[in-house]
Amino acid sequence: MDSLPNFLPKRALLTPDRTAVFFNDKSITFKELYEYSLETAAKLQGHGVQKDQLVAVLLKNHLDTIVILFALQLLGARTVVLNNRLAASELAWQLTDSQAELLILESDFSEMMLTLEVPGLKKVTKNELFSSNFAAPEIQEEIHLADICTIMYTSGTTGKPKGVLQTYGNHWWSAAGSALNLGITETDRWLCSVPLFHISGYSILMKSVIYGMPVILHEQFDVNQTILDIKNKQVTVMSVVGTMLSRIINTLEESKLPNYFRCMLLGGGPAPLPLLEACIEKEIPVFQTYGMTETASQIVTLSPEYSISKLGSAGKPLFPAQLRIETENGVIAPKYVAGDIVVKGPIVTTGYYNRPDANNEKFRDGWFYTGDVGYLDEEGFLFVLDRRSDLIISGGENIYPAEIESVLLAHEDIAEAGVTGIEDDDWGQVPAAFLIRKEGASVTAEELYEFCLDRLAKYKVPKKYYFTDELPRNAANKLLRRNLCKKLEKSRD
Repeated sequence: MDSLPNFLPKRALLTPDRTAVFFNDKSITFKELYEYSLETAAKLQGHGVQKDQLVAVLLKNHLDTIVILFALQLLGARTVVLNNRLAASELAWQLTDSQAELLILESDFSEMMLTLEVPGLKKVTKNELFSSNFAAPEIQEEIHLADICTIMYTSGTTGKPKGVLQTYGNHWWSAAGSALNLGITETDRWLCSVPLFHISGYSILMKSVIYGMPVILHEQFDVNQTILDIKNKQVTVMSVVGTMLSRIINTLEESKLPNYFRCMLLGGGPAPLPLLEACIEKEIPVFQTYGMTETASQIVTLSPEYSISKLGSAGKPLFPAQLRIETENGVIAPKYVAGDIVVKGPIVTTGYYNRPDANNEKFRDGWFYTGDVGYLDEEGFLFVLDRRSDLIISGGENIYPAEIESVLLAHEDIAEAGVTGIEDDDWGQVPAAFLIRKEGASVTAEELYEFCLDRLAKYKVPKKYYFTDELPRNAANKLLRRNLCKKLEKSRD
């Protein structure tokens, strides 16, 4: 099977009157979403958009964005999904690299984009697009699973970001793998406050049309609105990172979420034990996940029944996925021995856009080398230790920042923690901790040193402790450890 009916028209045929999206005070059905997207596809076609053309979007979390994204799918265009939190120079680099011919952007961003000179790029604001004339569009009735649907740029932990090719097949199998893992019910509703320009947000849209499931879309994460909508709009599933989940738990105080709420899908790294215990107390199931742009969202997930017994584990690979750990010489690692996390399956990207060098480095015999380090236990549960690039080597010993962060987050006074290596004359590198205290807390560096000393080997205990108001994070709220030292340099300046 190499083709399927185009997702949105098929969904509109199957369940036309079912709600597709709730946004602010408005809701639309799948039939209405299809009609709006069809009209927008016609307007896009009037601007020269056709099948396989590269079209970039710089848009916010909004109902209009969903319409535009599906309109591009109807035409079979390849959508370059841009992060609206990037600087103008970063966006210019990605637009040039992707060779996009058209950029659709929010009117708010147009002033910034006027400063950009990208050869051959045509720009149109969302408002200009919607006010365009149109004729009946030529839409793609079928989609081929191998066709490119989206290109998303990685956050670029090393060097320049790379454009990740995501096929319709990647999105289809990601939705299928998630369904087999989390299950689907007819009453499911997914709250999306993560960015639509990130794979965690875009994948929710794909699940929506494939499952026939309403999405409650928020412009950004607002903890009070989240709790309100879970209750008032019968939300059953939500995608979160640790900081979001922690704020939900703290804001709930003595109350609980409704019984129909099924699960928090937690990404962005392992959850600290106190947070998981608080979720158990409030009867909130938490599915911890491991995934990336290259795997069209989650590829490994830990079910709630294992969240305490397998604390720190990302779980097991989804049904369509395979996973193994390799040592540096390419040998399959024994249980509990750390090595490269290597994955395979129809969820995994077919490669990077115009990057044969990266493709040669990252793909071997159908397997994708993630750049992350981890191990498997005797039951096949994955424990992610860290990014290879975040590894601290101190006196010849490998130190994984995530392990130290997990210990620091277990302290009752610490809200957020980030660990990185700093230069040391004796050891080459030693770990340093960057911390945000909880409101009203006054824990000291000395107290934290003793706390860590009881729980970690001495060489892993941070030698420096820096208290700050904010940790560097990317658009998906993922900690950017490589930027921690920049904070230190700025404070010295």
